[in-house]
Amino acid sequence: MNTAHEKRPVRWTFVVALAGVVAYGITSDALASPETATSPVIAINKAAETTPIKTNPLRGSISELDGSGGNITVLTGGDGAFMVDAGISLSKDRLQTALRQLGVDKVKYLVNTHWHWDHTDGNPWVHDLGATVVATPNTAKYVSQTTRVEDWNYTFPPLAMGGRPTELIRTERTYHLDGETILVKPIAPAHTDGDIVVYFKNADVLVLGDTFWNGIYPFIDNAHGGSIDGAIAAANEALGMCTDQTIVVPGHGPIGNRAQLMAFRDMLVGVRKNVAALKSQGKSLDEVLAAKPSAEYDPKWGQFVINPAFFDRLVYQGLNHHGSGRPSL
Repeated sequence: MNTAHEKRPVRWTFVVALAGVVAYGITSDALASPETATSPVIAINKAAETTPIKTNPLRGSISELDGSGGNITVLTGGDGAFMVDAGISLSKDRLQTALRQLGVDKVKYLVNTHWHWDHTDGNPWVHDLGATVVATPNTAKYVSQTTRVEDWNYTFPPLAMGGRPTELIRTERTYHLDGETILVKPIAPAHTDGDIVVYFKNADVLVLGDTFWNGIYPFIDNAHGGSIDGAIAAANEALGMCTDQTIVVPGHGPIGNRAQLMAFRDMLVGVRKNVAALKSQGKSLDEVLAAKPSAEYDPKWGQFVINPAFFDRLVYQGLNHHGSGRPSL
């Protein structure tokens, strides 16, 4: 087992993004009410203009690149690279340098784990390297039209034609590249309604996109099909796909493992339980936020871009009308 990832410094892409958020006057309190704040997308893009790209070897010919929005996973080989997510286009030059250092001069496939810009904005230039862009139909829909995210106070324009997915998958598909067997698996709505997870079988590397944020509260895109219950179900599904030996790549945060994924799932379940109990009592959103339902988890999970009040609000708004129903463990 290659343990290089275990020695990696705790250096997270979103730490840089958070520095940009603070520098541009977006406090964590403002993020709790994003409709009144300057969009964090602007600050995160600004950070992406200069943030260094760090290459982290995982196992075999698979590496992870961080520094451009979401984590990027790359399988290198003579057949052309297989990439999972493309980051923010403002990082193009530094990402291309990192790819060249890995021996990549062409990309055969690019899989989008979901539609958010910090995972898809680089699609056009990766397509120019030869990539067929793979995604779910919903991901393709969102990146092909003007799409608004009220939680970020930002409207995203459609991607250039070359960056739009052309290989659309609704059920799992297996790819074979340079001796590696790669399972690309759409899952039920979780972070969004177009999520994909990718499993490199021979290397035992599981890439979860934004269905897993390692050590930090996640964003859940309720407006585009995500929900807290879906997020819990996705974590449970991922736990069933890995063992203690599996390298687990989150959408944000450091490279993880099954135990960290389980801790993430347990946190989701715990916060959901607390929020649902308050909501079932008829409490308003403001009353739920005032009760601080995630307080026991906040010291560990609530220190970055998605602060406790923001996450509690996402959970509250993502519950069904009465806050009933119980996710399975």
